[in-house]
Amino acid sequence: MSDDIIAKALAGAGDTDHVAVGRGVINRTGQILAESLARSLDGTPLPVMIIADQRTWDAAGHLAHTSLQDAGIPLADPLIFPAHPTLYASLDNARTIATTLQDRDRAVGAPVVPLAVGSGTVNDLVKLAAKDLGRRYAVIGTAASMDGYTGAGAPISDNGVKITMNCVAPQAVIFDLDIAAAAPGAMTASGYGDLAAKIPGGADWILADAAGVEAMDDHVWQLVQTGVGDALARPAELAAGNPDAYSGLVEGLILSGLAMQVYNGTRPASGAEHYFSHIWELAHLGADQDPPLSHGFKVAIGTLAMLAFYQKFLERDLSGLDVDAAVAAWPTWEAVEADIRTRFDGALADHAVAETRVKYVDPDQLAARLQRLVDSWPQTLPRLRSQLVDAGDFKRQLQLAGTPSTPEDIGLTAADVKATFPKAMYYRSRYTVLDVAREAGWFTDIVDEVFSPGGLWT
Repeated sequence: MSDDIIAKALAGAGDTDHVAVGRGVINRTGQILAESLARSLDGTPLPVMIIADQRTWDAAGHLAHTSLQDAGIPLADPLIFPAHPTLYASLDNARTIATTLQDRDRAVGAPVVPLAVGSGTVNDLVKLAAKDLGRRYAVIGTAASMDGYTGAGAPISDNGVKITMNCVAPQAVIFDLDIAAAAPGAMTASGYGDLAAKIPGGADWILADAAGVEAMDDHVWQLVQTGVGDALARPAELAAGNPDAYSGLVEGLILSGLAMQVYNGTRPASGAEHYFSHIWELAHLGADQDPPLSHGFKVAIGTLAMLAFYQKFLERDLSGLDVDAAVAAWPTWEAVEADIRTRFDGALADHAVAETRVKYVDPDQLAARLQRLVDSWPQTLPRLRSQLVDAGDFKRQLQLAGTPSTPEDIGLTAADVKATFPKAMYYRSRYTVLDVAREAGWFTDIVDEVFSPGGLWT
């Protein structure tokens, strides 16, 4: 991937000004932050405070600390959390970081710049704390484990619901490929699963565009999708820890986050496959493991589930859909809400009801939307076939990368995944192939076909 596409992404990104990816770039941390972060009124660099956990401090934090010292940047005492799994993406931990930053402000007599050193959780917590204090931050990625480094959203659990809170993306991102390659293989495998989601997630956007629900942004689409195939093409080398193989994966993950900045939303980077992960995370799937079961591992299974669903969906001829029959079978909102409340409890049920209500349409609107899909199907079908890959083939790629490829790999059964499909459909207001299938009257049959004998996991 050329530097040109990174430059194009940065030109449209609202928050991130500088991205440094390469071997050995950790040793340029001081120089990079001196050039990219804010200074005090007299022109001197503002003090920097590193936030890490013990593992990420050992992997990169102490090297960044030395580089900052060598560059003459004043340093506040770092905040180092215990190693995982103690650290959790919760509002309480974000508040702890914000309070500590304010304490350091008073200690050094100046507003402190937060520098997150870590992967998903550390970055999300610092992102939220920085936003709450109205200041910018930077991040040093320590593993190619997810696409949230350059995103403005922070997925946080609060009151039993996982929500993405709008924040400010990092001003500078530093990613040393040697450090990424030395990270635990499971973290790279997790990033591989997270990037793989762009395949069915992209197909969901194609359908939303065709249905007139959410128009495609061609520039943002190119930022995300151009390098995905190449980034996923070397799974065995990634699993072997070859630093040179990490460039495509790291840049693909960074571009995904930048695209979300440009678009000001998460549509470019995720679709229904992510809702499987969110639902399982809220059920604390794998939370008691050490390390906890990663987001990317759960997304990988959601991705395979959606690829298998798409294969069955595309076996049907949408251009021949009986729109009148589909509209006649369309349930009332009261029936939909009742079904949602049989599948979720408490605050999560209220969340799913509110999200689904946004995308629910009356019969006349449904007829218009389905007819638009039918009319555009000759153009839409080739786009979907070009975007998607065979679920069985991709299952083997995940295996080579060391990424989960069966429900049992993450402590589930095929029946558990099957039961998650309707929950994933209701979980968010975003329009996906699950909604198209439901509106066409095909949803239940397709889910049954995915899990019939001879299917992906049977």
